[in-house]
Amino acid sequence: MSNESLLVFLVVGALAGWLAGQVVRGGGFGLIGDIVVGIIGAFIAGWLFPRLGFSLGTGIVRAIVNATIGSILLLLLLRRVRRA
Repeated sequence: MSNESLLVFLVVGALAGWLAGQVVRGGGFGLIGDIVVGIIGAFIAGWLFPRLGFSLGTGIVRAIVNATIGSILLLLLLRRVRRA
């Protein structure tokens, strides 16, 4: 993986995690927490969306939207597990 790819990966993860934190909790988790949530959300979306036949946009916009949706799903799942 090139340095530019890694940088884009981290920026998309941070942005997606921050957006998901704004939607679900009303606040972010700090830079590292947002990156982790965004990256895990991207993996969730990358696994789930093809199975559902779901696709949005192209390029970097698609990556950010998919990772954000995946991150929101992750945060909602974590909130549900914590209540149980």
